[in-house]
Amino acid sequence: MPFPFESFDRSVIKKRELGKSGLKPPDRSTELILKYGIVNIDKPSGPTSHMVSAYVKEILGIDKCGHSGTLDPKVTGVLPVALENGSRIVQALLPAGKEYIGIMHIHKPVAETKLRQTIAEFVGIIEQMPPVKSAVRRRWRKRSVYYIDVLEIKDRDVLFRVGCQAGTYIRKLCFDIGKKLGCGAHMAKLRRTRVANFTEDTAFSLNDLKDAFYYYKQGNDKFLRRIIQPIESATTHLPKLWVPEDVVISLGHGRDLAVPGVAMFEACLEAGKLVAVLSSSGELVALGVARLSAEDLNGAKRGIAVSINKVFIGHARSLKP
Repeated sequence: MPFPFESFDRSVIKKRELGKSGLKPPDRSTELILKYGIVNIDKPSGPTSHMVSAYVKEILGIDKCGHSGTLDPKVTGVLPVALENGSRIVQALLPAGKEYIGIMHIHKPVAETKLRQTIAEFVGIIEQMPPVKSAVRRRWRKRSVYYIDVLEIKDRDVLFRVGCQAGTYIRKLCFDIGKKLGCGAHMAKLRRTRVANFTEDTAFSLNDLKDAFYYYKQGNDKFLRRIIQPIESATTHLPKLWVPEDVVISLGHGRDLAVPGVAMFEACLEAGKLVAVLSSSGELVALGVARLSAEDLNGAKRGIAVSINKVFIGHARSLKP
């Protein structure tokens, strides 16, 4: 089963002419992407996510970083870290789907058929009580598990892959599976392999980043540009709207996006959901919450289409390329 956004209807509905404006994100200078980019760090075991973010800041000599989705110190894998003026983009990734590969240790021998059937019962909507050591209030809450694939079973160790909604505790998932089996289980090892569209294929170690920045200082920015992505990469899972240049300027002054300002939008637009507003060249103008569905927006002539909560375009254009 794919992540929910992978089944969105991405067909584009046009309401007015868009025109051309701005600079395509991949064409930004290296100096600009250092202030307006995001790097997918392959987090090692040991440091906290906050420490990894601090290491990135130190390596690049920048003032601010923001990471998306905290990993426990012993957990490794995908940790997107946004840089400088782009650090607020982590808001778009916090609710995004996550994928993990882990090892669950079963406390007593269980028939393989029963084990697989029990694990399969945890696909769909589940209820979880966050563990005692967690950053959220301990109360029952519902989370979506998109898929659980059993990759290998060896003795009482189960290698599995799970895709789930943000905020799902995999350690607790293993505990609950063990409880339902009647024998107990715990998470022995965990690695995050995906956050939205950030995967292991685009993840780099802190040493990779350090080496790339060294070569950049020596005049070769090829490796650094491969590691640091435009912040627009963090919006691939969101429904999108496009606006012409005059509206870009208006949004830059803090206004909400009115219906007449929308040039094009995706058919997956849903009221109440986080969306990305883009310029004609694909620059991230703003993030906001849609006030209308695609169907309602298509027939509307006035009103607010998106309540804007974070504006980005001013930063990208005010910095020298």
